[in-house]
Amino acid sequence: MPKPKSIAGTRIRAEVIRLVGLIPAGKFTTYGSLAVHMNVAALHVASVMSRLTPEESQRLPWHRVLSADARISPNMEASLAATQRQRLEGEGMRVDAQGYLQDSDAHFHVVGLRRNIRWSDPASGG
Repeated sequence: MPKPKSIAGTRIRAEVIRLVGLIPAGKFTTYGSLAVHMNVAALHVASVMSRLTPEESQRLPWHRVLSADARISPNMEASLAATQRQRLEGEGMRVDAQGYLQDSDAHFHVVGLRRNIRWSDPASGG
């Protein structure tokens, strides 16, 4: 995968990867929660997640990131969605036939408060 061309893109990508790596087993968060915490759009998070390298996909718990309604993305390739479902269920979470996580409040991982970051400014400590 080519590296992002901007400083901001590079920093956002690194932070998404870092935060996803911190989601504990048996918990999930949403693209939007990550985005709010990072002070970016959810589309930025989704873009990073959809472009993980094979190595990143192997080591990151990407399956713990769901849509805002605690659902496996209906836009995801079917084989990836099946893998995500299998991994979530393997961690004790129940997913219904439509891909919605059951008892989602009990499994939600709070990423943190919104951070006031200017991603293009290296001094902002993203």
